[in-house]
Amino acid sequence: MLNSGINKGEIYNIFPVWVQNIICSLEGWRINISRYDKNFKKLLLDKGEKAFCSYDEICDFRDRRLIEFIDWSYKTVPYYRRLFKSLGILPSDFNSIEDLQKILILTKKEAQDKSKDFISEKIPPKKQVMIHTSGSTGGGLRFASTKDAIQEQFAIHWRFLGWHGFKSEMWRGYFGGRSIVPINQHRPPFWRYNFPGRQIIFSGYHMSDGNLMYFIDKINKSKPLWLIGYPSLVTLLADYLLIKGKFLDYKLKGIALCSENLMPHQIQKMEKAFCVKPIQDYGQTEAVANFSECEYGNLHVDEDFSAVQFIHIDDNKYRVVGTNFTNLATPLINYDTGDIVSLNGEKCNCGRPGRVVKEVDGRKEDYVILGNGAKLGRMDHVFKDFINIREAQIYQRIPGQIEVRIVKGRNYTDKDELQLLYELRKRVGDETKIDLNYVNQLERTSRGKLRFVISDIDEGMNKY
Repeated sequence: MLNSGINKGEIYNIFPVWVQNIICSLEGWRINISRYDKNFKKLLLDKGEKAFCSYDEICDFRDRRLIEFIDWSYKTVPYYRRLFKSLGILPSDFNSIEDLQKILILTKKEAQDKSKDFISEKIPPKKQVMIHTSGSTGGGLRFASTKDAIQEQFAIHWRFLGWHGFKSEMWRGYFGGRSIVPINQHRPPFWRYNFPGRQIIFSGYHMSDGNLMYFIDKINKSKPLWLIGYPSLVTLLADYLLIKGKFLDYKLKGIALCSENLMPHQIQKMEKAFCVKPIQDYGQTEAVANFSECEYGNLHVDEDFSAVQFIHIDDNKYRVVGTNFTNLATPLINYDTGDIVSLNGEKCNCGRPGRVVKEVDGRKEDYVILGNGAKLGRMDHVFKDFINIREAQIYQRIPGQIEVRIVKGRNYTDKDELQLLYELRKRVGDETKIDLNYVNQLERTSRGKLRFVISDIDEGMNKY
């Protein structure tokens, strides 16, 4: 929170690099202790056993969990008691995923406006874990989850990584949205260590053309076996290697990408530069849908994790709508993710039962070019705590200058504006000019999608 005193981020920035490494490692140790305990190992084993069930078996398992979840939601969540009463339905009316059509699609806006009404009365506050997300619209959503729900979500992710030979003891380079290097730092190291988590955390906010050689040098010296993170950031490394006509000094075992849609041209560049084909999984913090890529390159719906519906739009385009039956604290039934997919009706040779998604068409964004020359891809994490921002969009036509378009929520105040400017400045630095532009609505694409980052600069445009 922004206040008259110094905050945690500013205190962190004061410390020397070796102390910052200790702080990152302590946080990594805390996560390992709380997240990867005996219960997690049991969940991961269970998920592994379900990976090759028959389609009928996995759908039966999914529907049984869904029916129990519907009953729980009706009995313990105020929003659903009122909704079921208004629709004249009862939990006994639900027998499978097809019956979810009896309930209207839930929008993020409604979940934001009535967030307290979605919290189960049977999960005491001491067992709730507060989560925040911004998603593809830039508007913040805070909701309660549970330790069990979070662990199951990570069990699904680790199952996916395990399919491709990844092991927890392997070191990896992480490229994401974490602010672990002060933005005003102009010399390497542009990375910090999480020793318990076996991570070298690279700063995406310092990946300018002039700095990329330091990133490659660090990778070559440390030799992490995997690179994990945002496709847009790892693509910058691939571009650098291809332009310079270089390769890494060692053999990577894999590249695993998330949070952004992985584009065909990005796959080609990474495969050529790193001599390994990247893999991806798809999901959201709300945990209403998850797809995992198999060794044949197909994205499979993780049917044992959530109840996913594909709502037809036109041709082979479908909206992703899901139900998070793992989260008993904040049930979200028929929640619209805002993402669009195309489907592959054929069975996959890998033998896994989940429906096959051909392509995710919901997270294509341009780059933002900062005043220091660094290129940033996905920036939604800036807005994850802003529950009073309905939607947001970043527009750029001049390098080093951004326009942030904001649709205010009803409780938006000057305090939110000050906090937003602080969070933006922390990531883009003092060399980048920030203009806030308040609007009543943001323009959508022809398919109803909100583009979160739009660039009119050739270097920043996603032309694919």
